[in-house]
Amino acid sequence: MSRAVYSQINRVFQTPNHKAVIPFLTAGDPTPDCTVRYIEEMARAGADLIEIGIPFSDPTAEGVEIQDANIRSLQGGMTTDGAFEIVRRVRQQTGDCAQIPLAFMTYANPIFHYGCDRFFDKCEALGVDAIIVTDLPYEEKQEMEEVAKTHNVALISMIAPTSRERIQMIARKAEGFIYVVYPVGGTGMHSEIGVDLKFMVESIRQVTDVPCAVGFDISTPKQARHMAQISDGAIMGNAIVKIIARDGEQAAPAIYACVKEMKEAVARV
Repeated sequence: MSRAVYSQINRVFQTPNHKAVIPFLTAGDPTPDCTVRYIEEMARAGADLIEIGIPFSDPTAEGVEIQDANIRSLQGGMTTDGAFEIVRRVRQQTGDCAQIPLAFMTYANPIFHYGCDRFFDKCEALGVDAIIVTDLPYEEKQEMEEVAKTHNVALISMIAPTSRERIQMIARKAEGFIYVVYPVGGTGMHSEIGVDLKFMVESIRQVTDVPCAVGFDISTPKQARHMAQISDGAIMGNAIVKIIARDGEQAAPAIYACVKEMKEAVARV
């Protein structure tokens, strides 16, 4: 059950019984300046880790909301270098924003196109603590994982209900934290979700002490609290993206309120 030391990622989960809130937004949606400001607001509201999506022209693993965010961002001229520039600006801030753990979420194609070693070298230099590659199969991750480890960047493993017998195989090799992908479903919680999710998390915990956070379309405090009761944290995959789609460049107050509300919800677990 040993794991590499990723100090910033480990810090998210080091406090006993602490439940993490992990919001997501797409770099450059609607503008790079807004992305920096919205990250500041999420950090100020108490986010434990922030996922930054690098927009991609073929985001096959995403729902409609994030696909639309990718389109808006790319139409605005966002690039991989632009996403790195956003991180650089965030790390130049003071207070919570300068120190909050950051994770890129992207696809394999942009990384290989950029140059794998060059990509992770820049992650390390600018302060990207982890990366989530949504279309990287477990069987093909070794080469990228070795480069990421060299630069002290955690390559986060994703486990979905479709993983089935592969759940423990993936969990045994996980680093940083495990992203448990679980569709909540639009407006409510179905009783079978809790049962299946508990089984997944229990299966993971049989083989590793790496924390696991659950996410996909979590967008309400009730959903976040439910996921935190079962796991080590809740990932807000759509909530912030929806706010940005609605409010555009005026989204900062609503983003702050949303993250703060989620934090208060999981704190009651």
